[in-house]
Amino acid sequence: MKKEQPYNTFPAFLKKYFPFKVQKISLNAGFTCPNRDGTKGHGGCTYCNNQTFNPAYCKTEKSVETQLNEGKVFFSYKYPEMKYLAYFQAYTNTYDELDGLKKKYEEALQTKDVVGLVIGTRPDCMPDSLLDYLEELNKKTFLLVEYGIESTHDETLKRINRGHTFAETVDAIYRTKQRGILTGGHVILGLPGEDKNQILSQAIEISKLPLDTIKLHQLQIIKGTKMAKEYAEHPEDFHMFNVDDYMNLVIDYIQLLNPEITIERFLSQSPKELIITPDWGLKNYEFTDRVFKKMKEIGAYQGKLFNN
Repeated sequence: MKKEQPYNTFPAFLKKYFPFKVQKISLNAGFTCPNRDGTKGHGGCTYCNNQTFNPAYCKTEKSVETQLNEGKVFFSYKYPEMKYLAYFQAYTNTYDELDGLKKKYEEALQTKDVVGLVIGTRPDCMPDSLLDYLEELNKKTFLLVEYGIESTHDETLKRINRGHTFAETVDAIYRTKQRGILTGGHVILGLPGEDKNQILSQAIEISKLPLDTIKLHQLQIIKGTKMAKEYAEHPEDFHMFNVDDYMNLVIDYIQLLNPEITIERFLSQSPKELIITPDWGLKNYEFTDRVFKKMKEIGAYQGKLFNN
């Protein structure tokens, strides 16, 4: 790996597919989750307050096209020639009948200057019938399916009420990648019950998967969640990293990570008014700059400790 690039960045990843600047626009298309609607459970994941995902233009009463057009206004002042990826982000964006999903995806793709889709979902909500459709769609447009992995440890997944196992995650990722679809993942570092060794062992397990991209997020305790109540009652069950400890953890994680995977981001940026802890007061790019600088200083790089 070139020294000036200690890890694979998402902008460099996108440049492989687009000769112009692209920006994701988050959408709330009115989906729910199987562990919210009673199919698998109620209340959702213990850490989840979906207000943390949604920009002001993301309102479920607005159509997909309207949200995209309002998102374009939000971003276009900086780069008037920008193109966009429709990011189906809030809740589980494959959790509906196939016809309903097709309608929403295709409405997004018919919106001017939208050049592809990013679909956030759960590993247990990807039937083969939908993969059949996505495989065909992938031949016509840019498509990235992003799975909420969160943890590789089943005990943790049960504790946070995910409603699926890591084996289901592995199965969904392989089935998606086998269709030729770009496949991403999302993990949370610092979930209750996981120590540093368990978190770093996650990097080893993640590296075995055929992932194209990964997002790393620190655990944040958010108001209005079950986890906020757990934290208030048993703070000893949680290890809340300070910013330097989390940065060092991320660097250790990166060095164990398969050098073929692109790292999209390191931080969750929840609205300040919703955060209980930790509130580091850092933007994603500010933390990224710190990681980049520290890795250069110590000679760290992605995959340095990776073992095939």
